Amino acid sequence: METTGQQFIAGERRSGTSGEPFSVINPATGEVLATDTLAGVEDLDAAVAAAREAFAEWSRTTPAERSAAMLRWADRLQARSEEFARTESAQGGKPIRLAREFDVPGSIDNVRFFAGAARALDGRATAEYSGEHTSAIRREPVGVIGSIAPWNYPLQMAVWKILPAVAAGNTVVLKPAELTPLTSVMLAEAAQAAGIPDGVVNIVTGRGPVVGEALVNHPDVAMVSFTGSTSVGRRVAAQAAGSVKRVHLELGGKAPFVVFDDADPEAAARGAVAGALINSGQDCTAATRAYVQRPLYRAFVERVAELMDGVRLGPVDDPATDMGSLISLRQRDSVAAMVEQARGEGATVVRGGKIPDGPLGEAAYYEPTLVTGAAQDSAIVQREVFGPVLVCLPFDDDDEALRLANDTPYGLAASAWTTNLYRAGRATREIRAGCVWVNDHIPIISEMPHGGYKASGFGKDMSAYSFEEYTNVKHVMTDITGDAHKSWHDTVFTSRSTVVS
Repeated sequence: METTGQQFIAGERRSGTSGEPFSVINPATGEVLATDTLAGVEDLDAAVAAAREAFAEWSRTTPAERSAAMLRWADRLQARSEEFARTESAQGGKPIRLAREFDVPGSIDNVRFFAGAARALDGRATAEYSGEHTSAIRREPVGVIGSIAPWNYPLQMAVWKILPAVAAGNTVVLKPAELTPLTSVMLAEAAQAAGIPDGVVNIVTGRGPVVGEALVNHPDVAMVSFTGSTSVGRRVAAQAAGSVKRVHLELGGKAPFVVFDDADPEAAARGAVAGALINSGQDCTAATRAYVQRPLYRAFVERVAELMDGVRLGPVDDPATDMGSLISLRQRDSVAAMVEQARGEGATVVRGGKIPDGPLGEAAYYEPTLVTGAAQDSAIVQREVFGPVLVCLPFDDDDEALRLANDTPYGLAASAWTTNLYRAGRATREIRAGCVWVNDHIPIISEMPHGGYKASGFGKDMSAYSFEEYTNVKHVMTDITGDAHKSWHDTVFTSRSTVVS
């Protein structure tokens, strides 16, 4: 059990000053991984002050200097990759295979990507657009960034929040979820070991209503980046508006998975199960609503059920385990309640729909679940479940499929399954989501953006597009004539005779 501080402020670990103890618990076993004291507003103030002081130096470093430091940071992460994987697996209750093959390597790749992107901030070409001036674009860092990350992918979300901000010359105060702070603090330690100055990356672990709100409202925080539920995102946006802060929101999702009648049925079924069950379904982009054209519907449901039967639940430190636990007993019970509500409303639970028997049932595990027969306006179809639950519904024609795909408040991700080029093109045009996969669901890459439409938020994580969130664009306009009389002066002066030679 770890007892060292779960705050990282001005280059050092420390415990919080709130006086409120907390524990980080492996939800797959109930084991206590760490104990500490949560941060209070005093700790948040110290972190913001450290970030503000560090900004003066870090914002003036050259892109090459920032890039070199970030490459060293990636090397430090690579050297500790197994430690990161084991910690990420334990605090999140996720299979070690997922942590080793997805979370950790993806995060390291993201650091390396932004190390390169730091040297490629772009703008319009410098030119004489007016004929009398040279116009140029400067991209300048925003300042101290207040970031709030969720518990489902603690390391990846910390990287997504911190890396584009730091690459652009900002400094960061990150509040991780208090359920899963361990790898965020390790990430900050690795930054310091790589030579990134103290105060550039700060981690403050505290309650959302206390530390989170103080971070959003802090006068020295120039921007807030939040990933989490849509309901909390609305509150963040409302509070940030009071001080006219820039806001980046990556919120909930309810991804449609549209299977047309010319799709490869085996590929679609396997994609649906993998896309629905990754990270125990605790993924904003997870496949949650499978709409299947009627000729394939029955066979699709049968094959998905068969594949779900083969998914192995077990200890998360066992490489043979396919699916781990949910993040907490509370989350497990929330998922179970939504499935029971659907059952009570007339839906059919084809597979799963229950807490497993035996020792796993005493932890936060829930069986892979397939639901059919739900109404389009039911909660199981319209609301985030955030668990290993896939709802499958039939459709008759393409118009109906795309209408149903767009028929939720969310717009984060979606997929279309077809071998017809024109169908695929129409689906990618008409589905209102920030990412639409064709014949796949879930893969992400550092070079491409991640972010949503509608109630799924706005702004982008990853890719060079994320620099739009973390930079101010400044227009610099320089006279090239040397003439005291400018052509536009005629709107004020009556003649050139007013110019004193």
